[in-house]
Amino acid sequence: MIKNKFGELVYNIEDVVDLIMSEQDTSGITVDSSVDGNFLTATDEAVSLQQFDLYNQKKWLMPEQYKNIDIAKHILALCKTDAELQRVGRELLLYQEKNLFDLLKYLKYLVDTMKENKIIWGVGRGSSVASYVLYLLGVHKIDSMYYDLDPEEFLR
Repeated sequence: MIKNKFGELVYNIEDVVDLIMSEQDTSGITVDSSVDGNFLTATDEAVSLQQFDLYNQKKWLMPEQYKNIDIAKHILALCKTDAELQRVGRELLLYQEKNLFDLLKYLKYLVDTMKENKIIWGVGRGSSVASYVLYLLGVHKIDSMYYDLDPEEFLR
């Protein structure tokens, strides 16, 4: 938020979402979508794609309980057999190599939020169904171990 030339507080869209997420009153506030939301733009040539992704991932709106979850421990706890543990361990190493644990945390938050609000989402599509980790999180409903799908298809 910034103060305009009249001394009024002006909020950007990100500020408003933060207020809503913290259950604060947003009535009577001034919103200006042209106020910088502190996101990098994809057109900034001085920023690499990896820097762009990492910076903006830190700005995702996600409750602290999800930001602080040990996602690997959570997913491993969902496994019921040694074969599942081996598959999940292999996939988690791939996710870790690609620095995608924050994405997994966000996907857990997203799925939990959709379930809580009774939102229906698709069965799954594309190469993402090759990930057993995403199956365990509930992102899709395709058991990639049953169909012997290679996780490298998704995480290449």
